[in-house]
Amino acid sequence: MFLEFHNHQSPKRGSIEVVCGSMFSGKTEELIRRLRRAQFAKQKVEIFKPKIDTRYDEQAVVSHNDTTIMSTPVPSSENILLLAINADVVGIDEAQFFDMGLIQVCNTLANNGVRVIVAGLDMDFTGKPFGPVPHLMAIAEHVDKVHAICVQCGSVAQFSFRKTTEKSLVVLGETDRYEPLCRTCYNSHYPEET
Repeated sequence: MFLEFHNHQSPKRGSIEVVCGSMFSGKTEELIRRLRRAQFAKQKVEIFKPKIDTRYDEQAVVSHNDTTIMSTPVPSSENILLLAINADVVGIDEAQFFDMGLIQVCNTLANNGVRVIVAGLDMDFTGKPFGPVPHLMAIAEHVDKVHAICVQCGSVAQFSFRKTTEKSLVVLGETDRYEPLCRTCYNSHYPEET
């Protein structure tokens, strides 16, 4: 028995990829690397970041190593669907700052044949799951958890320790406010919770 073979172009297969981890772990660097490869392959790439993230640049996605790629800042996840028309690849940086609607936005894009690459913190400064990122990890085809190096002991770090006393969940900052710590060093700052 022979299988029938049709030579039609197969439909685009969408997917969700998540690059997550602590601050200073290389999430944005990896996002930019994947998006540049897609651009090199002449795919139509659209890149988004939350409008509130103005640490390095108003419009560009910028890594801690000063690698940049142009993006569109948006106030909410629903704007991504409106602006990603005809995209082959959609990149989303700082996903933890988006509303929970980002989960459905990513699903909709992937279900329509778009490769969606999301980068963001998986935990907030208190060590709890952060925003839509853990949900995106659950539905993604590919998840890469990247790690920083603990600035106190040199072990693998997965926590973003806030060095200031600010209690608000979202406090933009860099090494002035945050440092990556391993579990042991992070827990040493919160002995009553360990």
